[in-house]
Amino acid sequence: MADFGELEAQDGLRMPWNVIPGTKEEETNCVIPVSAIYTPLKLLRSHVSPLPYSPLRCRSCRSVLNPFSVVDFSACVWICPFCFNRNPFPLNYSSISENNLPPELFPHSTTVEYLCGSSSSSPSPPVFLFVLDTCLISEELDFLKSSLSQALGLLPDSSIIGLITFGSHVHVHELGFHHCSKSYVFKGHKELTKDQLLDHLNFFLKNPKPSSGVIAGARDGLSSEDIARFLLPASDCQFTLQSVLEELRTDPWPVEADERPSRCTGVALSVAAGLLRACFPGSGARIMAFVGGPSTEGAGAIVSRNLSEPIRSHKDIDKDFAPHYHKAIEFYEGLAKQLVHQGHVLDVFACAVDQVGIAELKVAVEGTGGFVVLAESFNHSVFRDSLKRVFQSGENNDLGLSSCGIFEVNCSKELKIQGVIGPCASLEKKGPLCSDTIVGQGGTSAWKMCGLDNSTSICLVFEVARKDKPDVALLSQGNQLYFQFLTYYQHSNGQTRLRVTTFSRRLVVGTGSIQELAAGFDQEAAAVVMARLVSFKMETQVEFDPVRWIDKSLISLCSRFGDYQKGSPASFTLSPQFSIFPQFMFNLRRSQFVQVFNNSPDETAYFRMILNRENVSNSVVMIQPSLISFSFHSEPEPIILDVSSIAADRILLLDSYFTVVIFHGMTIAQWRKAGYHNQPEHQAFAHLLQAPRDYANVIISERFPSPRLVICDQHGSQARFLLAKLNPSATCNTDAPIGGGGDIIFTDDASFEVFLDHLQRLVVQC
Repeated sequence: MADFGELEAQDGLRMPWNVIPGTKEEETNCVIPVSAIYTPLKLLRSHVSPLPYSPLRCRSCRSVLNPFSVVDFSACVWICPFCFNRNPFPLNYSSISENNLPPELFPHSTTVEYLCGSSSSSPSPPVFLFVLDTCLISEELDFLKSSLSQALGLLPDSSIIGLITFGSHVHVHELGFHHCSKSYVFKGHKELTKDQLLDHLNFFLKNPKPSSGVIAGARDGLSSEDIARFLLPASDCQFTLQSVLEELRTDPWPVEADERPSRCTGVALSVAAGLLRACFPGSGARIMAFVGGPSTEGAGAIVSRNLSEPIRSHKDIDKDFAPHYHKAIEFYEGLAKQLVHQGHVLDVFACAVDQVGIAELKVAVEGTGGFVVLAESFNHSVFRDSLKRVFQSGENNDLGLSSCGIFEVNCSKELKIQGVIGPCASLEKKGPLCSDTIVGQGGTSAWKMCGLDNSTSICLVFEVARKDKPDVALLSQGNQLYFQFLTYYQHSNGQTRLRVTTFSRRLVVGTGSIQELAAGFDQEAAAVVMARLVSFKMETQVEFDPVRWIDKSLISLCSRFGDYQKGSPASFTLSPQFSIFPQFMFNLRRSQFVQVFNNSPDETAYFRMILNRENVSNSVVMIQPSLISFSFHSEPEPIILDVSSIAADRILLLDSYFTVVIFHGMTIAQWRKAGYHNQPEHQAFAHLLQAPRDYANVIISERFPSPRLVICDQHGSQARFLLAKLNPSATCNTDAPIGGGGDIIFTDDASFEVFLDHLQRLVVQC
């Protein structure tokens, strides 16, 4: 799989099938669809500066000149590999020759960037509108204010800042009024139209309101003075904002003992969206919501104020016993459409022991490409470290925030696009490339990505359009399929850029195609595609059985690409290209993406949102965590994810992406409690204890959202974080003794060995 990692380092791209099946029937037999995990803004290994001119495009299909274009130097024309149209070079390319190629035609320039627009135009600063929940206990509100004050200190002085607080009412703070704290108050149970919002905020107190037309920004009737009352540069409002935060208190609305606080989250977000729509349409603006409990008031409420009504569970949603769920989903779908149209991003930082409504907010956060962070408290390191990383600057620490993205796809006519699973929204650009089958955001060849960063990844699903076998003569010439991904975006420095990735894959058909398909199979990318597909199907298909679907898919794939004698399970073998895939599927069946038991709807939505935006390497860790052993006998080394890996004299480090666990074996824990690591003669033991801490700190510092760190001992209560992820090869039902200070898992789940045995038996029967 190192070769596939090289492709990702070059173009930010991984595909399950790097050799494409030639017909629709053969693609169906391959089980996993032709697809790609693409990171549009990945920091590539061979970084080149953006080209300071506009791209040269095909007159017919609008694809961009690329290394796969055929160039006729004598006629000074280039042939598009997608539509085969001949395009003349403009005059500034008149000196082109085999020894004088433009950068976009270099063989290694499969990914290039262009600067769009005039370089003299002043870049627009980023806009941050903070929306704070005040229905918190005083300690939690103090933690939130402290973290927010630190984060504001990391912002550039040119950043535009606004503040909205909410509880039972919504308060829009006028930061441009420096004499004292001043805010406009809106009822939490009443929705406002855009015109009502502008009127109540006195936007047209000095200037007459336009009689017609859309009011959007200074150019359409709003004066810059009116906009600067609520949204102004950080350098101009830092003192006022800090004063407002210091004076901020918990919501004064009385709460009875048998009631929840009156919290109008939906209305507050609607007011924030309306304010940005009027003041900064089409700019790189983010609504950053900090929520500490469930919404109980107005639109978007997920539960009533009465504590006797429980917050919806998975079972309630499945059986339609959640009275507020569908109304809240409908409201946030409307909010998502509004934000996408405006080009704005919604980020949610949810810190509460109870649910806050992430399951309902998912459509708005994911549709705009926003962040989501879920923690137990505003004082938890998961929240504090994650918030700090959003605003950090520097080559190694920043997230590379970009905005106002538009993603387009072009491909050879032998393929059609079914859709995209990931943080984007359809632009409904119909065309011959669109498939009738829709997966995720489908029925289009262009998508809006309001917010994206260096790690934002999307999953594109294609289908082979050809039903009959291609012409043999064509295949004998080496039939190639071409793909081109175009990403327009506003860089964090304000520049508008276009990144173009063009690549080719070979099409195969016939009796010998199985070996060629197998040679190009990327089992890590395939596991990630399966995880995204099963998550999507669980959310959109009624009565969908995810475990059965995964099992059937795995059996079909193994029966096609496995080597076996019919009726003989012992003869079954898989080539190295497929050998780890059954293990990935075993862990996917047990993962938090499929097993919702013991997880709330908010937690499940959170896990799936992170999965749908991360690259292959990070997603694989979510599906199958990594386990590293630290001991006196060897250097730190990865070991199998099995309960047999537990030993009394060993420290284990489990990385499951959302949680990092440092697990001390029984003997190690006893020595630590005895304080041996504090004695000079036991420095080796002190170094052994520190090594996994250092390793965990590196993981935590590079990841967003920041994972939870759990330090536990064998047989301790928090050891469950490790045991839940291990293969239960030794359980309370097995007779095999566990030696060496090992452990057992109290579960009735089947082990991987049993799973593999059943898989072999079923495959050889096919």
